[in-house]
Amino acid sequence: MPGERLRVEVEGRSLELSNLDKVLYPDAGFTKGEVIDYYTRIAPVLLPHLRDRALTRIRYPNGVADKSFFEKNKPAATPDWVRVETLPAPGSTKGRETIDYVVADDLPTLVWLANLAALELHTPQWRIGAHPDMLVVDLDPGPPAGLRECCQVAVLLRDRLADDGVAAYPKTSGKKGMQLCCPVAGTQSADVVSDHAHRIARELEGAHPKLVVSRMAKNLRPGKVFIDWSQNNAAKTTVAPYSLRAQPVPSVSTPLTWDEVEAVAADGRRRLRPYTAAEVLTRVDEYGDLLAPLLDGGPELPTR
Repeated sequence: MPGERLRVEVEGRSLELSNLDKVLYPDAGFTKGEVIDYYTRIAPVLLPHLRDRALTRIRYPNGVADKSFFEKNKPAATPDWVRVETLPAPGSTKGRETIDYVVADDLPTLVWLANLAALELHTPQWRIGAHPDMLVVDLDPGPPAGLRECCQVAVLLRDRLADDGVAAYPKTSGKKGMQLCCPVAGTQSADVVSDHAHRIARELEGAHPKLVVSRMAKNLRPGKVFIDWSQNNAAKTTVAPYSLRAQPVPSVSTPLTWDEVEAVAADGRRRLRPYTAAEVLTRVDEYGDLLAPLLDGGPELPTR
């Protein structure tokens, strides 16, 4: 029945789930209950990437075809067992000096957020109280460029970053683009990380001007891949690996193997598309967490 509530125990925490039959992805008939089930099953590989990071959510209380809202501050009636951290709010559009962020360190918090229809989970490139431990670049194709061109640029970026001793790990955005995530030492400021990403983006634009653009002007992007180096800014977040996205189907920001990326980059007949929640669970059974190396730290970036 509409409005029906279900009391459950999750790792010793009592939660009340509601409207489990509500369809949040109308084109796929994917319900809130299935969203909660996905986040519960993906939690072993997702939670390590959320742990100790301030969490921004995008909520879709009436599904992806209806209105959404960004949520950084803790919601009303947040349970007292949910971890909340009060942190500075760089770039706040509401003039706040601080925000009370939710931190999803455990499965009960993840289930509670899924029950609030927090479909998309976004995190910064650093843990609370620390410097960035990741360099992230977003690859945004300007039509008619698509995921194939993103794969070509991803390979170029991987090889250039390797020259600096930095390993890169690819994932889909869950929408039209890709991201590369690179573990770094966590000893340098966001400005240093952002400047390094910007410098490499400019280098690749100079070497491959028909494929790559590093400048943000929209009129420069058609047919090229924009390397968005600004993801490393202190006010930015990036969709977390394994997060759902608000698309017609329940697509997921999905870690990829370099073999997959290289195959698409080399062969115009091969296609890379966003993977769905069910497909990602199957991939994790096969591959484990392809982004696990991000959790182990990386090198300092060269400065010049």
